[in-house]
Amino acid sequence: MLTVGLTGGIGSGKSAVSAELARLGATVIDADAIAREVVEPGTEGLAEVVAEFGEGVLTPEGRLDRARLGEIVFADGERLARLNAIVHPRVAERSAELMEHARAEVVVYDVPLLVENDLGSLYDVVVVVDTPDEVRVERVAADRGMPREQVWARIRAQADRESRLAAADLVVDNAGTREELVARVGELWEELRVRGGL
Repeated sequence: MLTVGLTGGIGSGKSAVSAELARLGATVIDADAIAREVVEPGTEGLAEVVAEFGEGVLTPEGRLDRARLGEIVFADGERLARLNAIVHPRVAERSAELMEHARAEVVVYDVPLLVENDLGSLYDVVVVVDTPDEVRVERVAADRGMPREQVWARIRAQADRESRLAAADLVVDNAGTREELVARVGELWEELRVRGGL
């Protein structure tokens, strides 16, 4: 089994790459999805988040208001670190369970903060989806309706482009069209199969 750490900053297109890899036959373990799972209503994770940040981070239905929490933590490094200390150990534990039960020959772990948390050594190959910051801002503003200043705040809270590229074994350029990205992911898949001896 070849383990792949896939990363890229907000708006880089990492989710599109992981979806295409899944279509090609990889098992994809999505850290963002797990991060949402560990703070679902009724979980210890959500209780800890509320204890740390207050009831104001909940929706009227009692779910985590991710947008509100994001406004708080992406403006304050210390508060972001406190949130990470609650969520990351739970994500790591759940991810390890999923990896243990994976059956595919290529297992892709989609993790936004791979570089920030120095996790590269956990994987056989680190793949970085690379997109210029300005393109990322425009994509997120258009696709998610997020104000540009909030997108920039999230970009500044993540590893910079140079640090991410320095951690990469393989890079997927996503500055172009969706069709170009699909072609690049096809090339990536073939390279991963070669590296995995598949």
